Amino acid sequence: MMRILGVDPGSVCTGVGIIEQQAAGTRCLAYSTIRTGNADFNQRLGIIFEEIHNLMLEYRPQRVAVEKVFVNNNAESSLKLGHARGAAICALLQSDVTIAEYSPNAVKKALVGRGHADKAQVAHMVRVLLGLPKLPPADAADALAVALCDQHHYQTSLRLQQASA
Repeated sequence: MMRILGVDPGSVCTGVGIIEQQAAGTRCLAYSTIRTGNADFNQRLGIIFEEIHNLMLEYRPQRVAVEKVFVNNNAESSLKLGHARGAAICALLQSDVTIAEYSPNAVKKALVGRGHADKAQVAHMVRVLLGLPKLPPADAADALAVALCDQHHYQTSLRLQQASA
């Protein structure tokens, strides 16, 4: 059994999702969106840190996958996103856990087969792969997608190691 926490960082909404791989397949344990509301920016970072820390204590994942920052034309937005990502990673560093990072295009390619898939396609594949009865909220679906991407990459690396042994 292996648990993976996926994190889709954002300064207002941070998506999180926990999957568990078992012999019978992969299932979704939980997903949610950390909403920081209208708090002061530094307080929002504290909320992200605290919520991620609590998830680590509750679910004890062996691996964590975090989406890399997507840099857009708005430098201030990119910096805020980087701060939110940093708050999440700092919370993760308190645990002895493997942290992997994936670009948005790598996540899309792992789930949909092409790096420029839209959010609806990614959410649909998350729902199908995890057998969810309905689509999760967008940020949570993205976090579950990051976790599934990590699972795929990790399993592939294990197969390659076994093949070369």
